[in-house]
Amino acid sequence: MDKGTTDMSSEVVVEPKGRSKPAEFFIRLVKEKPLGTVGAVITLLLLLTGIFADFLAPDGMNQIHVGDFLVPPSAKYWLGTDNLGRDMLSRVIFGARVSMIVGLAAATIATLLTAFIGILSGYFGGKFDLIVQRFVDAVMCIPGLILLMVLIAMLGPGLWQVIVVSGVRWGITGSRIIRGAVIGIKENVYVQAAEAIGCSTPRILTRHILPNVMAPLIVRFSI
Repeated sequence: MDKGTTDMSSEVVVEPKGRSKPAEFFIRLVKEKPLGTVGAVITLLLLLTGIFADFLAPDGMNQIHVGDFLVPPSAKYWLGTDNLGRDMLSRVIFGARVSMIVGLAAATIATLLTAFIGILSGYFGGKFDLIVQRFVDAVMCIPGLILLMVLIAMLGPGLWQVIVVSGVRWGITGSRIIRGAVIGIKENVYVQAAEAIGCSTPRILTRHILPNVMAPLIVRFSI
């Protein structure tokens, strides 16, 4: 082999093997936002508990153990039993599923109603906005728990009644946040330009207004 040439086949390039991208992301998240990570882990555990309640719970939600009434915590019943002989640990695990269903469904209804009322009220303004806001004021003046109890008494007991009533109440009271954001957004140049070229109102609301209020809507959904 000539002196001026180099045998490339004899050179081995070894690239350092680092962590995978998901691992790097998780480690960076833990370092930058430790409290947020703890909250995310707890939320994930609750979601998994609710989803896999049938496999995690030692007994059925309403299974009765005859003779084991008000048993204190033990190796057999980790959280004891109630006055009917039902395992409290199983009821807590299944309760996570019910809470998850109620929370997600009510938050979805509330977010959709918040967006609908807030966007229309803020964009159209005038007498329509005045009437809507007085109705919102009336709802906000009534304590939430009392309003829920009255409406559920009228509609009857049930899981979906609780979901609908809770979602409607939270949706109405939260619409004022979106209304305030829309009042500022509709004064922007791009909205005025869309109106000037003859864009329809539904197009303006869905194309120019709604995307710009997604941030407060997401925050409202998480609350």
